[in-house]
Amino acid sequence: MHPAHEPFETGTLVTGDGHEVHWEMSGRRDGTPLLVVHGGPGSGASPWWTTFCDPERYRVVLVDQRGAGRSRPHAGDTREALQHNTTADLIADFERLRAQLGIDAWVLFGGSWGSTLSLAYAVQHPEQVRALVLWAVGTTRRHEVEWLTRTMGEVYPAEFDELLASLPSDADPANVPLAVNRLLLDDDPLVADAAARAWCAWEDRLATLSGPVRPSPRYADARFRLGFARLVTHYFGHHAFLPDDAITGHLDRIVDIPAVLVRGRLDIASPLRVAHELARSLPLAELHVVEDDLHGPGSEGERILLEALDRFAGSAAPGH
Repeated sequence: MHPAHEPFETGTLVTGDGHEVHWEMSGRRDGTPLLVVHGGPGSGASPWWTTFCDPERYRVVLVDQRGAGRSRPHAGDTREALQHNTTADLIADFERLRAQLGIDAWVLFGGSWGSTLSLAYAVQHPEQVRALVLWAVGTTRRHEVEWLTRTMGEVYPAEFDELLASLPSDADPANVPLAVNRLLLDDDPLVADAAARAWCAWEDRLATLSGPVRPSPRYADARFRLGFARLVTHYFGHHAFLPDDAITGHLDRIVDIPAVLVRGRLDIASPLRVAHELARSLPLAELHVVEDDLHGPGSEGERILLEALDRFAGSAAPGH
């Protein structure tokens, strides 16, 4: 891994509909442009992402997606952060920023939710994507959200029952994240925080397949916990605000884009078949299945991602 980069430029993209999106650039000013597409939704883009990128070869663009990180308004502060906050809005932000920074095309580097957002961007703007490097790959389709918020309840019944017990009796059992989201938007901050704790406890359970839960320290921060839970359930409750075939029905648009996909076989945050079918449909895609239960890349996954990014440094834009 490389040392974390210090940014050489930071800025704010004013969207015109109430959001101010934080971005920063690091690495080499004339390096291969790379966009970090963080997960969550709501995790924010930390300097950790830059440790995968050679600072002598990449111009790394970190963006905190709407409502997250250093962008304003923050979902942990106000419900207004969820307004004008859809996948289409995030894609439009990336495009405006790309044009503003004078970038013709960039490598997309994303994980988890960031893989969905990267793929959604790529099928809409294939000429602007040099390569895809994605881990914990998923597409946030209806059946994947159902897997995360219903099927896994068969694997962890006690923890799932605790999540269900946090919901009001009239909640729609067919859409657990949307039911949680309504509590997270409650006027009573105690109700909202209780819902955030319940959701994040389920996230912690899913992130640890076997053995005792390893709680994520980031959920100890009340503002992060609330903002993260609000954004995740907002997007999952609406199936990423995309038709089910928004990505998989348009893969023909990105058949000429090289891609490296990394998945833990027992990463139960989404079905492995999703990544398998993506790779099967993309002739230039490589699927690397890591034999562990991590939702993060893990040591083997980190090695694969580093090698892929080293390979794509200096890659040409499609058609060039």
